[in-house]
Amino acid sequence: MSSMRFAPRQNAAPATLVLAGNTAADDPEGPAMYETICSSSCERIIVIAADDPLLVNALQRRAAVVLQKSLREGFGLTVSEAMWKGRAVIGGDVGGIRHQILHGQSGYLVADVEQAAVHIAALLIGPAMQHRPARQGTRAATLSPHASAGGMDRPDC
Repeated sequence: MSSMRFAPRQNAAPATLVLAGNTAADDPEGPAMYETICSSSCERIIVIAADDPLLVNALQRRAAVVLQKSLREGFGLTVSEAMWKGRAVIGGDVGGIRHQILHGQSGYLVADVEQAAVHIAALLIGPAMQHRPARQGTRAATLSPHASAGGMDRPDC
C-alpha cells in the first residue's frame, strides 16, 4: 500500500491497487492485519476479502502489474500464475519468489517499499514498459518444472 502511495511521486500513471484474498486460518496476526489494511483503503486502494479463484484469475488477467511483496514466502504460486498469464510481476526478494523471477528480465525483485514504488511507476508508464518482463515471465513460467504442478497448464487458471 505504501508503494502505491509513493509511486505517483515517481510520475506513474494513475492506478488502483486491488488487494484480494483472505487471511490464513493459522495466522494469529491475520485479523489485526486485515483491520489495518481495511482502515487504510481509499478510492485507489480496494480491499476484497474473498476466497474466489475465478475473481483472482480475472484480476490477474486484467492487471497491468502484479505485486507479491512478501516478507516470507514458500514457492509463491501467485507469482507463477501472473507470469504465465503474461503480467508484469514485482516480487519480494525472499524465499521461492527469488527463484521464479529473473530480476530485470522476467520481472523485478524488491527488498523494500521504495524499490517496489520505483518499479511500479516504471511499469505504469505504459504497455511498452510491461511488454518485456511480461513476455519473459510467460516463457519462464511455461518452462518451469513447477508450472504444471500448480495447475497453470489449464486455460482457466
